[in-house]
Amino acid sequence: MNGNGAARNRGLIVDDDCEMRRFLVGELAVEGVDLEEADCGQSALSLIRESPIPYDLVLLDWSLPDFSGVEICRRLRASGLTMPVLMLTGRDDVRDRVEALDSGADDFISKPFSIEELLARIRARLRRTSFHVNGSEGEQLSLSDLTMNTGTREVFRNGAQVHLTVREYDLLRCLLSSPNRVHERGTILKTVWGENHYGDDNLLDVYIRYLRKKIETPGLPTLIHTVRGVGFMLKEGALKE
Repeated sequence: MNGNGAARNRGLIVDDDCEMRRFLVGELAVEGVDLEEADCGQSALSLIRESPIPYDLVLLDWSLPDFSGVEICRRLRASGLTMPVLMLTGRDDVRDRVEALDSGADDFISKPFSIEELLARIRARLRRTSFHVNGSEGEQLSLSDLTMNTGTREVFRNGAQVHLTVREYDLLRCLLSSPNRVHERGTILKTVWGENHYGDDNLLDVYIRYLRKKIETPGLPTLIHTVRGVGFMLKEGALKE
C-alpha cells in the first residue's frame, strides 16, 4: 500500500547498468511501483517464471550480457506471459522499433530518455492494465463470432480463444467498443497509446497487422477494415480466403 492507501504495483527492471537500476528503483517507488532488479537475461527469466504473482510491469534493456531484450521478450510471449514490457534501448531506428514490437514488447523508449516521459508511459500502461476494479466482472463486447470479456480480458473467435498481448488487446477493445463505426487514427493512438503519445504513427499499422493475423483466419468473415486516409473500423465482411 502507498501513503494514500492504494495498492502498490510490482515491477522488474532488467539492466546490467547498476546506476540505472538504482535510479529507476527510486523514481518508480515514488510512483507506487516497487521494482525488483535483474542484471542479466537469465536472472530475469528465473525471477519472472518463479514468481507466484505476475509482475505488473517489466522494464527491459535491449543490450544485456547474455540474452538480448528482444530474445527475452520472445521467450516470455512464447510462454504465454502477457505482463506489459517496456523496452529501453539506445537504438532508435524504425527497424529496431518494429523488431522490439514484433518480439512482443508493448512499448519502446530510446536512451537517453526523459524520466518524465518514461513515468508518463508507465502510468498510462498501468492504468490500461488495471482492469480488476472494485471486483467488477467487466462487460461483454462482440461482433459476429468475435467476443471479448473486459473483466477477464479473454477474447474468442468462432469459439476458439485468441491470445493477445496487452497492446493488441487494448487496440481490439478500442475498435470493438464501437463496431460498424470508423475510428480515426488520432483517436485510436490517444486511446491505446495515451494522450501524451508522439512518434511514428506506423506503429498503429504494425499492430493492426498483428491483430489481423490472430483474428482473421481463412474461412471466417473479415472483420478489420481500413478506411483510407481516416482510420479503421470493425464490421463483418466477406469470408477470408
